[in-house]
Amino acid sequence: MGKLINIDNGGTLTDFCAFDGERLLFTKTLTTPHDLGSCFFEGLERLSAQAYGERDVARLLQETDHIRYSTTQGTNALVERRGPRLGLITASEMARHSVRAASAQGALFDALIGERHALIDITASDAVLDAAITRAINELGARGANRVVVSLDGADAESVERRLQRIVLRRFPSHLLGALPVAFAAEMSRDPDYGRRTWTALFNAFLHPAMERFLYGAEHRLKQHRTRNPLLIFRNDGGSARVAKTIALKTYSSGPRGGMEGARALARHYALDELLCIDVGGTTTDVGVVSGGEVHEDHHGEVEGVAISLPLCRVYSAGVGGSSIIRVADGALLVGPQSVGAAPGPACFARGGTALTMTDVALLCGLIDPRSYFGGELALDAARAASALALHVAEPLALSSDAALAAAEAAWQASIVAAVRAFAPPRPDTLLAGFGGGGPLLLTAIATALGLRRAMIPGMASVFSAFGIGFSDLSQSYQRHLADGDGETLRATRRELLARAQRDMFAEGSSLESCQLAWSVRSLAAPDHALPWQDEDAPPALPAPLLLRLDVVKPIARQSLRAIGAESATAAVPRGTRTLLTAGARRSLPLYVYADLTPGAYGVGPCVVEEDYFTARIDAGWRFDMSGNGDLLLTRDASDAARP
Repeated sequence: MGKLINIDNGGTLTDFCAFDGERLLFTKTLTTPHDLGSCFFEGLERLSAQAYGERDVARLLQETDHIRYSTTQGTNALVERRGPRLGLITASEMARHSVRAASAQGALFDALIGERHALIDITASDAVLDAAITRAINELGARGANRVVVSLDGADAESVERRLQRIVLRRFPSHLLGALPVAFAAEMSRDPDYGRRTWTALFNAFLHPAMERFLYGAEHRLKQHRTRNPLLIFRNDGGSARVAKTIALKTYSSGPRGGMEGARALARHYALDELLCIDVGGTTTDVGVVSGGEVHEDHHGEVEGVAISLPLCRVYSAGVGGSSIIRVADGALLVGPQSVGAAPGPACFARGGTALTMTDVALLCGLIDPRSYFGGELALDAARAASALALHVAEPLALSSDAALAAAEAAWQASIVAAVRAFAPPRPDTLLAGFGGGGPLLLTAIATALGLRRAMIPGMASVFSAFGIGFSDLSQSYQRHLADGDGETLRATRRELLARAQRDMFAEGSSLESCQLAWSVRSLAAPDHALPWQDEDAPPALPAPLLLRLDVVKPIARQSLRAIGAESATAAVPRGTRTLLTAGARRSLPLYVYADLTPGAYGVGPCVVEEDYFTARIDAGWRFDMSGNGDLLLTRDASDAARP
């Protein structure tokens, strides 16, 4: 087997992971938002240096079977409202009002569309429609729209949209310079819910330009290095596909889904009934649950609180991370949701940032060492961090420096605990996994606050979302909403989806015969219950409306986990000590370096465990054990602290 490379592009950092069947290599780069290709290839160069002792990207790529890539750039662009100015064409003012009402207080509609809206009479003749659609598109372009979505309501909306599409292709051919792109909602979904269908098309139109520009640019550069296979985009449904077979909306929240795929692999490996996950990045903490060995999906997901027609992984994102701004407002200590990102970054990065973040707090507490942080590649300035602490917390609250640090840490921890409780209040026997750059940092304190006695720091915690996408296969998913649930309608729709799947998998270089197919039907009257349907002649009897789904999977090379259960307990040997502020006092604690730990190694808190890209404080009453897979298993029980 050749190498497998996984890349997770985040707003602050971009993570890289490579697997060659025997060893895992990983690294990080600062995300370069002005040129995503720069951090993309910088990470590949670092991986090649680890693999060969020198930078040789060409050799690395020629020895790689698959490159899987996920990105949060679309998610971040939507959060920050950075994207094209959209125009919307509907058949009535009532339709526009219903779309606007579907977003929270209409704020999202106003930000993305505003007054760029036009009406068209769908009862008109073709000649009148021709003039009307041409006039509407020109008017929206004059008002500043650089992408237009047409979404019509009514029983014959789909057929009218097809008529309009033929006119638009004739009047505004895409090969002309400056042609205004026009998308039609019925192309994206045949969802009978007009609001969901419209927002699905709007979100996709908003995300499309940036995704297309970067992903095709990256694929072109990879082709220049003669990579074996096309770049695969990891999607928010847990599968991967070529750039040309991926819609932009499927990249939304794909990074968190990668973390959940990794969590699912671990849950199955350790035979866990339930695994609660916190993925703490620079800007957000993503909370998710694996239960029964499966990741939960909402068959109508939500984007920015707005329902769409496509399924999405059930993950809750809270605006708290390592780069979240900590400040005082009206006498209260607040954390996030604003973030300093990678540029200018936390104050201690010395890149012009002056806001206080958890990264600054961890540095001043002594938890992270400026000499080893980020693998020793990123110098930290403690004086700048101290100035930010004084300005934003100590002086406004009239606290000493140490008291201000303790208060800031407690507020950050409480924000994550609140996010977990709001989304998935855990049972006492639940195991909590912490990953991402900030997930391990205060994991035992967070678990204690949640009333938990078990936790886990995955061995690949710092690049876990990148690690997780390596468990995906080449796949496509299709679903169709059906107002009529009779057998012939189901069979006809099944044949239509099968034909689409055959075309798509052929474009992926595979035959449908080499793929695994799974059909399911659910009644939207009882959406949490789906029935498998493998026999075309005997569709399940369910009350309409229905949702028919086809998942097509082509297995490809995936990474694997190492065996567990044969470890021999051995006391870990600390590399030294680290003095840090904990429990109101500065104490010298044992420092364990992750690279020194072997399967079976154990230690007891309070102590610090450090890896190149994460640091964990293990609190008193907690013990860590290194598993055969390289994961740190954490248990809280004072009576067990001294057991071998």
